[in-house]
Amino acid sequence: MAINSTSLLTSYQRHYLSTNRPVYYNPHPDLLSSIPDHLLALAAPVIAYWALSLVFHVFDVSDWRWLDKYRIHESAEVKTRNLVTRWQVIRAVIFQHIVQTVVGLWWVEEKLAGDQVDHVAVMSNMLPGLHSLVRVVVGEPTAARMLEKHAHEILYAVYWWAIPTAKFFLGMLIIDTWQYFLHRAMHTNIYLYKKFHSVHHRLYVPYAFGALYNHPLEGFLLDTVGAGIAEFVAGMTTREATLLFVVSTFKTVDDHCGYNLPLDPLQMFSGNNADYHDIHHQVRLCFCSVVILRRLIYSSPQVIGIKSNFSQPFFIHWDVILGTRMTRKDIELRRQKGKQRSE
Repeated sequence: MAINSTSLLTSYQRHYLSTNRPVYYNPHPDLLSSIPDHLLALAAPVIAYWALSLVFHVFDVSDWRWLDKYRIHESAEVKTRNLVTRWQVIRAVIFQHIVQTVVGLWWVEEKLAGDQVDHVAVMSNMLPGLHSLVRVVVGEPTAARMLEKHAHEILYAVYWWAIPTAKFFLGMLIIDTWQYFLHRAMHTNIYLYKKFHSVHHRLYVPYAFGALYNHPLEGFLLDTVGAGIAEFVAGMTTREATLLFVVSTFKTVDDHCGYNLPLDPLQMFSGNNADYHDIHHQVRLCFCSVVILRRLIYSSPQVIGIKSNFSQPFFIHWDVILGTRMTRKDIELRRQKGKQRSE
């Protein structure tokens, strides 16, 4: 069949699309009857942050010997090497969550969801574009036959699975890009590091609920603004954005947890895990001299982490592409070379 802007689905196809929903679908206007979706989008990341942080905090204070082989640092290092107390960290993170929530109340809009949306009509409006795409790939005659028999199945797969998945991964890539370049700027510009980002690096040995311990302005720009840009550019629904915010929060907390847990799905997600980010934290610098600073950063194998592993929270592609990736093996090789030069 030739598809154009006036084409309609057959009665069978419309019935198929109106009666089939994916397993994740919720027909209600709000996921939870007690809270609107747009408020849940603000509350869920905060709850996720403290819930996962509490799990790792229990690990930190426990005497479970089986955890020892998975700890990146000894528990005592958190107390002796960090330059900020846990209570200072908690207060700073709570403040950032307050700012994040206040901005979110202004930013996040109430949107139609569930059965409030005429999904069949939306999918029907996708037919002209779908036909044009299929025609380019397989030609007009084949496209017409394919859509005549399978338009409803293709629309279902694209609308309920392909588009949400693409938007989710686009959102992740946007957050990664935003955070990589802003994070890198915070390290390559001495003023920005000293004034803002050095606050986060008071945690020489990271732990879970210190993931969002930042200067308030940096926390606002890096996390809150970045998430808002990702939601807007990817064109996400409120529920899609909620999922992105929660997964991003889980990943950020996990990247600072201080454990190499073999069955942790968030650490299996990509090479950007707790150990990868820990390398980035293993530096504290004195800003007494620009000349000395540059010499330290670009010469000493002992401070190499400060200019490496800027990627967060999901993937490491920007570090790989732009040459800022650093592994434990790389550090050991540089130390050996430095030792050989000194000898």
